[in-house]
Amino acid sequence: MAEMTIVPAETPVATHGFFIDGRWMEDGDMVEVRSPFDGSVVGRVIQARREHAEAAIAAAVKAFGTTRRLPAFERQRVLRRVAGAIAERREEFSRTIVQEAGKPIKLARIEVDRTVFIFNVAAEEATRIYGEYLPLDWQEFTAGRWGIVKRFPLGPIAGITPFNFPLHLVAHKVAPAIAAGCSMVLKPAPQTPLSSLLLAECIQQAGWPDGGLNVLPLSNDDASLLVTDERIKLISFTGSVPVGWDIKRRAGKKKVALELGGNAGAIVHSDADLSYAADRCVTGGFGYAGQTCISVQRILVEHSVYGKFTDLLVEGVKKLKTGDPMEESTDVGPLIRESDAVRVTSWIEEAVRSGAHLLCGGGRKASIVNPTVLTSTKPEMKVNCQEIFGPVVTVEPYQNFDEALRRINNSNYGLQAGLFTRDVKLLFQAYDELEVGALIAGDIPSFRIDQMPYGGVKDSGLGREGLRYAIEEMTEPKLLVMNVR
Repeated sequence: MAEMTIVPAETPVATHGFFIDGRWMEDGDMVEVRSPFDGSVVGRVIQARREHAEAAIAAAVKAFGTTRRLPAFERQRVLRRVAGAIAERREEFSRTIVQEAGKPIKLARIEVDRTVFIFNVAAEEATRIYGEYLPLDWQEFTAGRWGIVKRFPLGPIAGITPFNFPLHLVAHKVAPAIAAGCSMVLKPAPQTPLSSLLLAECIQQAGWPDGGLNVLPLSNDDASLLVTDERIKLISFTGSVPVGWDIKRRAGKKKVALELGGNAGAIVHSDADLSYAADRCVTGGFGYAGQTCISVQRILVEHSVYGKFTDLLVEGVKKLKTGDPMEESTDVGPLIRESDAVRVTSWIEEAVRSGAHLLCGGGRKASIVNPTVLTSTKPEMKVNCQEIFGPVVTVEPYQNFDEALRRINNSNYGLQAGLFTRDVKLLFQAYDELEVGALIAGDIPSFRIDQMPYGGVKDSGLGREGLRYAIEEMTEPKLLVMNVR
C-alpha cells in the first residue's frame, strides 16, 4: 500500500476588529497585515471609516466624564493590571511585533519589557500629579489671600503612532493618558496595528471605562477628523516631519505634541574609550536596521583617533547577522517596506557617486539592507542631511571640538546627540551649545529610559514624552484663589 503523506494544515490567520466604546466591531474594510521579511500575511484587520472615527470621538467625550473623576488609586490599579497582563503575554506580544514590524525577536522582547516598565511608572506617576501653594499676600490690599494650583485632565486625546515601536510608542501615549484621567482615540500605524489591538484587550480587561480607549485602524483621509474635530483637546503624534508639522498647521486651537525625526550625531573625542564607543555606535546605528528616530547616523571622530575608531567600528558592523527576524541570532532584519530598502540603497549609491567611500555594506536583498558605513561624505549628501531611517552611518574626522559642535548643529533636526569624552569642560560646552532636546554624555544618542523627558527642537518636534512630562502635556493647571478676610 502506498504511504500517505499528511500535509500539516496552515495556521489560520486571525482577523481583528477595531475597538470603540468597549466593543469590538467589524463593520469596515478588510486589510491584510504583511510581514516585512517575506511578505506573508500575518493578520487581517478591519479598517474603520470616518463614521467610526466620529463614533470613537463621541465615545471618548462621554467617557471623559468618568475618567476625569477617577481617583488616583483607581487609575493606578488599572495601570498595574495592564502592566501585569502584558508581562503574562510577553511572548505573544513579542512574536506579534516580529511578525508585523520585522523587528528581531530579541529586540521585540526588549520592547515588550520596556512597555511593562512604562505602565508601571505611569502607575506611580498617577499618584503624584502635584500642584502648588501660592502665597498671595504680597501687597497690602491682598492680605488674607492665598492660592492653590491643581492640574486637571485636559480632555479627549488623539494618539497617532508609527510602525517602528508598535507597542512601546503606543504605550507612551496611552499610559500617561490613563494616569492623567484622559480618554483617548488611538490610530496605530497601518503597517503595525496588531500590537495596539492586543494592548486594547489588556486595557479593557483591566477595567478602564468603556470609551476611555478607542483603537481604530484608519486611512489618513478618515483620520483627518482627529486633527480637525474641536472635541479633541490634544493631538499626540509620533511620525514623519512633514506629516507632523502639517497636523500642527491644521489642528486649530487644540494642543499638539510632536515627536518627529532626526539624523542623530555622536562625537567621539580623543580621550574616549574607543572600543566602548565603537561598540555602542554599532548598537545605536544598526539596532532595528536603523529605523529609530535617535538611531546613530552621523559619527564625528577627533582626527588623531579617527583611524583606530573607524577600524573598530567597521569590525563590529561586519559581525552583525542579517536575516529572519524570528531567529534568535539575527541582529539586523528587514526595513518595513521594500520601497524603503530601495530608497536607502539609492542614497548610498548617490553618495558613492559623489565621492563617498564605502567601508562596508551597501547592498540589499529584498527588504534587507546590508549594514553600511560610509566615509568621505559631504554635509549636503542625503545620508547626512536627511533622516535615512536605515542601517547606514557616516563617520568623519574633525580637527577641533568647536568644529564638531558646529557640524552636529548643521542640521534641520535636533532630537538627541551623543558625546564620548572624559573632559567635563567639553561636556558642558556641548551641553550649552548643541541644539538638541538631550545630550547623552558617555553614550550614544540612541539612549532612552522611558521616564526621562524625550523630544526635540527644530524640525524634530514640539513638547516632551516620558511619563511625568507627557502627563503635564495632557493636563492643565487651574488656580483657586482663597480670600479668607
